[in-house]
Amino acid sequence: MPDPAPPDPAPRAAAARSDLLRGDPVPPAWLRTSAGWSWRLIVLVAGVALVFWAVTQVLIVFVAVFLALVLTAVLNPLTDLYDRVMPRALATAAAILSGVLVVGGLLTYVVVSVAGQWERLAGQFNTGIDQIVDLIENNPLRVDVDVDTRDQWIDDAADWLQQNAESLVGRAAESAGSIVEGVAVLVLAIFCTIFFVASGASMWRWFMTQVPVRTRDRWHAVAGAGWYTFSGYTRGIVLVAITNGILAGIFLSIVGVPLAAPLAVLVFIGTFIPLIGAPLAMIIAAVVALAADGLLAALVVTLGIAGIGQLEGHVLQPLIMGKQVSLHPVVVALGVTCGTVVGGIFGAVVAVPLIAVAWSVFSTLRTVPDDGLPDDGLPDDEAAAP
Repeated sequence: MPDPAPPDPAPRAAAARSDLLRGDPVPPAWLRTSAGWSWRLIVLVAGVALVFWAVTQVLIVFVAVFLALVLTAVLNPLTDLYDRVMPRALATAAAILSGVLVVGGLLTYVVVSVAGQWERLAGQFNTGIDQIVDLIENNPLRVDVDVDTRDQWIDDAADWLQQNAESLVGRAAESAGSIVEGVAVLVLAIFCTIFFVASGASMWRWFMTQVPVRTRDRWHAVAGAGWYTFSGYTRGIVLVAITNGILAGIFLSIVGVPLAAPLAVLVFIGTFIPLIGAPLAMIIAAVVALAADGLLAALVVTLGIAGIGQLEGHVLQPLIMGKQVSLHPVVVALGVTCGTVVGGIFGAVVAVPLIAVAWSVFSTLRTVPDDGLPDDGLPDDEAAAP
């Protein structure tokens, strides 16, 4: 049978010439591709902006749920341990009570330490200020620095406080509303945590029944990967923060810096804020050491806290977190910066875990087929938890 004749290109060329004559040329391939990507990018940016707008409208709820998920990730292993010898409800109550006792004991220790050393630190702070002034006035670089006006600065500051006392009181009254909101967020977070820990698996199973059958495996895989990353990051950063706080407390106690316990707690808190928290904690600890024991102690404290930071970045985080959260430092820096601009300190705290979860979800959507659940090796409780 003879091969069919190739199509005649003349009609197509004639149609193209006709389009050109009408002024309606067919756009080249690169222009069509660029236009397609452009409108998709616009829709994506609009969707992200809509999500951010919705979060700002219910920010208290978002913060409470995020805190509840953090507490759930931390308390789940302890609850599972208690669950071996008691019912799930009692295990949940025991785990939450254990957490309250630990946090309450830590806060009590910090308050007692501050009360016992505050008067001593206040006296040493004035001595430290005089040492700083003397160092500036008699610096070896022979730079003339006029610091005689510091008393005038103090008087001006006192006058400003007196003149703006009413305004400051009004701002303090406004901050009382923030305190009430903080208490409401904490109560809502604890309430959600109780149900997430006690019956998170059953809540997830109920949600899966509301999803179309053909997409359930996809939802299950994506949620399992996201929760695995989030819980791994949360538990890892808590362990790293505890280790940093203990090492900082021991180091500051050996050096003899006052308020070693509160400063150790500050290092603990600073660990949760990537790139920003650790330097701020180091600066505050160095200032306290400078005020209390002089320049040499401040230098030793600065080097010691910096060494603990290096130990965290190169040993603790790779050892504890492994590859559950493997983000490039540039991604972390950009994420923390954007989070700080958008949401302040809270934005800086949540930026890294949210980026890690988003990347984990994207990777799963890119690799998992629609027709089945991947063999990712996740435990059932990890995949089913909220």
